[in-house]
Amino acid sequence: MHLLPEASWLQFNRRVLLQTERPDFPLLERMRFLAIWNRNLDEFFAARIAKPFWEKRGSPAHRALLEEAYAQARLACQRYQALLREARPRLEVLEPQDLDEEDWLYFRVYLAEVVAPRTDLIPWEAASDLSHGALYFASEDYLVRLPQDLPRLLPVPGRDGTYVRLGALMRARSDLFLPEPSPLYELRVLRLLESERARADWDELAQSLEGRQEGMATLLVVEEGFPEAWLEALRGTLELTPEEVFLLPPPLNLTLVERLVAEGPGEWLFPPLKPERPRGFLKKPLAHLDRKDLLLYHPFADYAAVERFAQEALSPEVAEVWATLYRIGEENPLAEALIQAARAGKKVHVLLEGRARFDELLNLHWYLRFLRAGVEVLPLPERKVHAKALLLLTHQGKGYVHLGTGNYNPQNGRLYTDFSLFTGRHEVVREVHNFFQAMRASLPGEGLGGLAAKQASEVVSPGETGLEASLALSLLRTGEAIRNLLVEEIAKETHPKGRIILKFNHLTDPAVLQALVQAAEAGARVDLLVRSTLTLLHPAFRAKSLVGRFLEHARVAAFRAGGAWRVYLTSADAMPRNFQSRFELLFPVLDKEAKKQVLRVLKRQIRDNRNSFLLTPKGEEPLWGGNQDAHRW
Repeated sequence: MHLLPEASWLQFNRRVLLQTERPDFPLLERMRFLAIWNRNLDEFFAARIAKPFWEKRGSPAHRALLEEAYAQARLACQRYQALLREARPRLEVLEPQDLDEEDWLYFRVYLAEVVAPRTDLIPWEAASDLSHGALYFASEDYLVRLPQDLPRLLPVPGRDGTYVRLGALMRARSDLFLPEPSPLYELRVLRLLESERARADWDELAQSLEGRQEGMATLLVVEEGFPEAWLEALRGTLELTPEEVFLLPPPLNLTLVERLVAEGPGEWLFPPLKPERPRGFLKKPLAHLDRKDLLLYHPFADYAAVERFAQEALSPEVAEVWATLYRIGEENPLAEALIQAARAGKKVHVLLEGRARFDELLNLHWYLRFLRAGVEVLPLPERKVHAKALLLLTHQGKGYVHLGTGNYNPQNGRLYTDFSLFTGRHEVVREVHNFFQAMRASLPGEGLGGLAAKQASEVVSPGETGLEASLALSLLRTGEAIRNLLVEEIAKETHPKGRIILKFNHLTDPAVLQALVQAAEAGARVDLLVRSTLTLLHPAFRAKSLVGRFLEHARVAAFRAGGAWRVYLTSADAMPRNFQSRFELLFPVLDKEAKKQVLRVLKRQIRDNRNSFLLTPKGEEPLWGGNQDAHRW
């Protein structure tokens, strides 16, 4: 059974929404999943739907995506009301008519002095320019934009745990926002967010962001009861089909529950996780790696170990540092350590991927900070760099590496499941250094495409030296060489005793999927742990998705030949774009104990019957309530 990637991803978002129904999750955690679902759906209509929208708009496949998204949105509205009912009386969201005169003493002034001066009054003639994601109100003569920088839920003074929606207050006092009182109806528009990707220059990236435009509208969401004539006018102005309009009860953006999650009773949240701390490594990271490798599984093992490794850049014995940085957030101890090392006179080289979608402005901020601290920021190559590597080189000629499946982000490192591998093995250090050197010296015309192309064919002439020779890796893989390795390893398992375990966020590559079909039909056991997108469901696959307390983010491939497992970790999901237009890294787990650790995690997740959904050609089946919980350690 083949699925569109977008359809498979929407099914994943339904699994996210279903977490709001889990009886074993505290109330506020279930509310949090409602907000996550809403953010995901907004991103879907801003980016993920682009290909069906441009290539198949109006087709049965496109309409099926809209029908599924609409069904989820209706279910989300029901879940919002059910969760609020469950939260009463400790948490309540009141309607304006539920407020008493004392409450209105405050909110009348708040609306007049805080909200009204920031509110835009827009003529209907400008409806084609409505911004992506903003909340608007329609009246007969005007559109009113709710200020983006104001909270959607306001606490009622003196009534603990009691809130009221800002949008509902504005509707109740429309006279403050219109020339004369009039009924107001809520609406939102979602659009494709488009920018022309810069290829190899930070100045070009800045220009691209300046010119980024909100593209075509992909969805109009209006409240039930929205006047039909207004709706038709708005739909025509935005050039939307009837299927691209959702009618829902307010509120139209359920991320407002994040305030309830942040301020609600602490006992309605998961207890804080107490991660394991590798004490010997934390004390002396490099000395530890002189003895043996270290593998950590976050967040059950403390992500602080990654930040501690980065702080070794300040050690007197370290002379040079190389790092790839993708989504690193607003505050980042690892990045600060690199800046301090550069200011201390170390050679620090950073490949900061400026084109990480929706993080471009934040990456420009870090770019300037690195540049002014004396960090060499490598030019942006033609391909996006998604690899996760941190390399320390000493004055004595030694090297130490961190390779990971996740981003160097302090928040995500404590919320996402990811593997970290630390090693001082000479052969790994050499290849990681070669990878960085190739990026630094990318050739005009050929660029870094040569790295993937040479490695994919594994042809390196004996006479090649310098950069040419550095483009060949034997232990590590990047580009299409990752796909080649996966297909080759699967082929070795294409027999009745074969065993394959793949764990990815997305598994959509046709060559990998076809190899898996051949292996499964030959009798091999094929276990797939695919969080989000799986575009081929086969009766012989044992496929499941884990959705629970932590976001499953690790990427792993394991193969058993003759009883000896071969285990690889990677930054790459198994998707054509990751092999063809990104620089990722796949690396083997060489240490025996580390290999056993990875396999324990995989087998634990295969057995999980508490956070799992079985994925079959006949549909999905949730496995909840069992005693095998891969999100408890």
